Amino acid sequence: MMDDKIPDTLKKCLDILDENVEILANIEAALEDEKEDEFVPDLKLHDLYDMTEDVAEASKLKRAEFNYVRRQSENF
Repeated sequence: MMDDKIPDTLKKCLDILDENVEILANIEAALEDEKEDEFVPDLKLHDLYDMTEDVAEASKLKRAEFNYVRRQSENF
């Protein structure tokens, strides 16, 4: 009977983590931004576009990493 509760408990933990991963990522990003907060004069539009693409790519990678870990833990 104890073994039947473990998957439910693990699922609840994963659900909580899933709900909070975006919040944690935002906190991490905010902390990183504080470190990198620096005025860069003469930025061109294409520089801003490139920076936006980098941020979007980083977010997708973090989400993919989280999903991979979640799937791996579900298999155990």
